[in-house]
Amino acid sequence: MSDHLGILSGISVGTGDPELITVKGLKVLQKASVVAFPSGIKGHRGIAEQIVFPWLLETQHTLPLHFPYVQDEEVLQQAWQEAANQVWHYLKLGEDVAFVCEGDISFYSTFTYLAQTLKELHPEVNIQTIPGVCSPMAAASQLGIPLTVRSQRLVILPAIYTVDELDQVLNWADVVVLMKFSSVYPKIWQLLKERNLLNHSWIVEKATFPEQVIYRDLQDKPQLKLSYFSLFIINIY
Repeated sequence: MSDHLGILSGISVGTGDPELITVKGLKVLQKASVVAFPSGIKGHRGIAEQIVFPWLLETQHTLPLHFPYVQDEEVLQQAWQEAANQVWHYLKLGEDVAFVCEGDISFYSTFTYLAQTLKELHPEVNIQTIPGVCSPMAAASQLGIPLTVRSQRLVILPAIYTVDELDQVLNWADVVVLMKFSSVYPKIWQLLKERNLLNHSWIVEKATFPEQVIYRDLQDKPQLKLSYFSLFIINIY
């Protein structure tokens, strides 16, 4: 082990457009000797890797880490431990590691679990995080609307887990943002129809990516095939 431990930096890289990374994030990214990210599927680059690819230097080593898309806690714990061990291999040699994450590093981010696991295994680890643009702000900018104004109350829900709470939330919130909703979209659409809110709702799929799609009128769209990276904004008033 080196006398000097490397620093693990969690870097927010924005939602798709490579230019949405902050100046600080870019500086820390290019200073690190190792750049880690969630591995893609079937040999394709993952989202975070796609975003930072234009900024990577030839001298940097890339480190894909496997984070399975499952709910099994035991499988997830094992994946986090394996990823933590891979990152620690470089940190203990004194090499800085930049873990890049789409959106913001503190907003439903895989980095949270990696950092927690590393802290448990190696309490001496040095971790810093760099904030960035998260999907609700990016989606609002692409729609050309403010996300909130004045005293509006904003609620953000991961809908796949909380869709049954949506009806209650709509009674008191002013703006609702739904994440992870594609699999429960028909149920959400029916509820919004009953409340006459479909004309107050928007969906942004892959915000700021070249393949971005915006759905502004949902009245005739009870069924949509949407990617995981879709965001629902409901402006109740």
